[in-house]
Amino acid sequence: MARNIVSREKDYSQWYLDVIKAAELADYAPVRGCMVIRPDGYALWESIQRHFDEAFKDSGHVNAYFPLLIPISFLEKEADHVEGFAPECAVVTHAGGEKLEEPLVVRPTSETVIGHMYSKWVQSWRDLPILINQWCNVMRWEKRSRLFLRTSEFLWQEGHTAHATREEAVEETLKMLDIYRDIMENILALPVLAGEKSEGERFPGADNTYTCETMMSDRKALQAGTSHFLGQNFAKAFEITFQNQDGELDHAWTTSWGVSTRLIGAIVMTHSDDDGLVIPPRVAAVKAVLIPISPDQAVMDRKLLPKSTELAGSLNSVLGKRSVKIDTNFHMRPGDRFFANLQKGIPLRLELGEKEFERGVLQAVRRDTGDRFDIPWDKAAVVVPGILEEIQKNLYDRALAFRKQNTFMVKNYGEFREIIEGRGGFVEAFFAGGRDEEKLIKEETGATVRCFPLGREETGTCFFTGKPDAKLAIFAKAY
Repeated sequence: MARNIVSREKDYSQWYLDVIKAAELADYAPVRGCMVIRPDGYALWESIQRHFDEAFKDSGHVNAYFPLLIPISFLEKEADHVEGFAPECAVVTHAGGEKLEEPLVVRPTSETVIGHMYSKWVQSWRDLPILINQWCNVMRWEKRSRLFLRTSEFLWQEGHTAHATREEAVEETLKMLDIYRDIMENILALPVLAGEKSEGERFPGADNTYTCETMMSDRKALQAGTSHFLGQNFAKAFEITFQNQDGELDHAWTTSWGVSTRLIGAIVMTHSDDDGLVIPPRVAAVKAVLIPISPDQAVMDRKLLPKSTELAGSLNSVLGKRSVKIDTNFHMRPGDRFFANLQKGIPLRLELGEKEFERGVLQAVRRDTGDRFDIPWDKAAVVVPGILEEIQKNLYDRALAFRKQNTFMVKNYGEFREIIEGRGGFVEAFFAGGRDEEKLIKEETGATVRCFPLGREETGTCFFTGKPDAKLAIFAKAY
């Protein structure tokens, strides 16, 4: 049966949760702040993971795995890092029926333990660079959780690299940011603003943090992924030293970068509607669903199911294994079958009833527009991939147009507050403030500096302090 989804306009937060529930992506776990990722949600994560993993490996990175538990003394070695993560840490004090000599932290991120291991593995410049990624879970104890966006435990990848020179590490940081941007835009259909974080929004212990910022359909920002230039901070804390080509002892230059299951939340909030989930075809685990329909079981068994199996096989040979599934929920009424697949966000619905069978066609329905049209059987393997690409492009173009329509340039704080406290959106403004000014703006309006966008080198008078030569910044309320 169709499940109720509240309107986005009426209650955006409830709409988001309703879409996730109707699409069977996730559910709340019995532990506060944690979630259970259901099969359809995990299939989406596996698809996201596969695209990123292939890009990482193509760029020379390899996967490894590091421990879940980290000695608390490791976090204390890097002052900014421990200060930044201390409120979010979950700490293990007892194990095996005994109190531990040293408490262990459930990893909020792995810079420290990986830094410790790199210090053992790096002796010479010949040992560098180290280009390692790991897929794992982390824990950051959230006081207010929301499925996929902020949960105490979440899945992610975290890349950690070590280099012989500053230039190599900076190049790596920006290269990974560009890989993130490319996959988010071309696979997830998320328009991205790539830029540098402000001092107040920087990753604890990093010299610089770069980010991919996206606009959700409620005009708030979501930080979709970050890439950090750590300088020599962690290398000095964990003694990652090596003999350089001049025979001198030097500290390595390191980076870290990560994306998480938060990207599923980004897909939901960017593309979905009041009917349910919408998934871009390139990242959808199931790209099309074939629905045979007949009240006559004999017709179903002799004609519709065999033809559906044949067509699904033909399409899967073009689109990839398991890209097309056959809906066999015959206990449900046709309308409920249609709506169930619509709510799951499957990009293309292919209906095969008795009338379609006699005419040798499939009736196709696009999830993004609702358009209906016929596809001849003998052309399906050629036509369907093209339709899926049209859907992919339309979703990206629609999201980009929405961001542009809701991005505003301001010159003073009055204009800034009018937009942020009114309709919301992204606000472009020249800004020369520091941590104190950022904090005051956040306290008064709820908005933060999302980034200083890359490729936008213009300067002007700061809208908040009046200082000259201020950089262009993007402000918004954010998740």
